[in-house]
Amino acid sequence: MEILIDVILKAGRSAVELSLFILLPVMVVMLSLMRLLEAKGALDWVVARLAPLLRPLGLTGLGVFAALQINFVSFAAPVATLTMMEQRGTSDRHIAATLAMVMAMAQANVVIPMAAMGLQIGSVLAFSLLGGLVAAAVTYYGFGRALSAEEKPLDETLHHPVADNAKGVLDVINRAGAEAFKIAVGAIPMLVLSLVAVTALRAAGAIDALTGLLAPLMGALRLDTALILPTLTKALAGGTAMMGVMDEMLRANHATVQLLNQSAGFMIHPLDIPGVAVLISAGRRVAAVWKPAVCGALAGVAVRTLGHALIG
Repeated sequence: MEILIDVILKAGRSAVELSLFILLPVMVVMLSLMRLLEAKGALDWVVARLAPLLRPLGLTGLGVFAALQINFVSFAAPVATLTMMEQRGTSDRHIAATLAMVMAMAQANVVIPMAAMGLQIGSVLAFSLLGGLVAAAVTYYGFGRALSAEEKPLDETLHHPVADNAKGVLDVINRAGAEAFKIAVGAIPMLVLSLVAVTALRAAGAIDALTGLLAPLMGALRLDTALILPTLTKALAGGTAMMGVMDEMLRANHATVQLLNQSAGFMIHPLDIPGVAVLISAGRRVAAVWKPAVCGALAGVAVRTLGHALIG
């Protein structure tokens, strides 16, 4: 019993430190910046100019906005945009392409804090964009081609607060801070549970046994066996939990910064059980297109994986 309590306390301490001392301050700054750009109309300007260029890939103006949200806010931010797309009459085919893109891209709530661990943000964002566009196009023209392309008259106006005076700016910053605090605190339970589970499995010898079992296959594929633990955590508990595990591995010298960057393509995206569950909660029509969207997202993640593996 004392061993279990010790594991829980250590996992809890690590989770709180990661969430409050790394995730929270970074998310406050980034969310404040994004919300101010949004309130000033800068994001509307960007979306208006990118939408015509990306329309052939199956993305609407709101789809472009969802891409900006996942790369610079968090993986959950596009949920509201997907809901908006459904309510405003966007076709099932465009919704599937947007959902695939979001699931294939790198989420800011993992990328930005992991920069403190040595993650190269520039290359991650570049390959995130490439992977997202590939996922959208493959879904729109391939896996989702049988979906309805019928659209109702679209209203793609982005409704958001304005910041035309000092009070408006302060209100936007306060709302962004509250949103960042909610994200950081909301990550603590999953971080604690995942770190407790990982520590317990390691102490029980399960991780070593799994590593030994998969070692021949990973050796044949020239993959580092250190990736087994974070990959398993990622698939079952999501990107934030993976971030906590990777942080612990880096501190213990069980993983390297080079390995972190080489694996960023298939480790940092919301295509996992919790991520998919959150994203398809956006609405009935969004949930109905999850299968072609996941297939398209896998293509995008494969492109990202190859890119990071080649450049390290």
